[in-house]
Amino acid sequence: MARERAPGRHQTIAAVALLVPDYDEAIAFYVGKLGFRLLEDIAQPGPKRWVTVAPPGSGCCALLLAQAKGDLQKEAIGNQAGGRVFLFLETDDFDRDHAAMLTAGVKFEEAPRNEPYGRVAVWQDPFGNRWDLLQRA
Repeated sequence: MARERAPGRHQTIAAVALLVPDYDEAIAFYVGKLGFRLLEDIAQPGPKRWVTVAPPGSGCCALLLAQAKGDLQKEAIGNQAGGRVFLFLETDDFDRDHAAMLTAGVKFEEAPRNEPYGRVAVWQDPFGNRWDLLQRA
């Protein structure tokens, strides 16, 4: 699928909010284990922080790590997509990244498989969010 730019208009999804139980725990996983870059960690009023991370080589979209507040948000951690795969980590070398993630202790739900759109395997972050590791065909 070609990604076309409408003439005279440009918008980008800059970040996707991801509910996490604790900022530092999430940073330790995404930055420490997966090698994402910590883009911002800015204190806000109260205990709130603006924390964004992105995988190496990512040019646009980041994850906004949002520490859950209140029962409703806490209950949604790991289930923001109702049990479906929620996020897609695209790679230029599936085997390299799959091996590195296994070494880092990432939990994969399945063995890698080939689909018409590419090589893929479903994994979970420590908070229960389901991801695809994907290398497009």
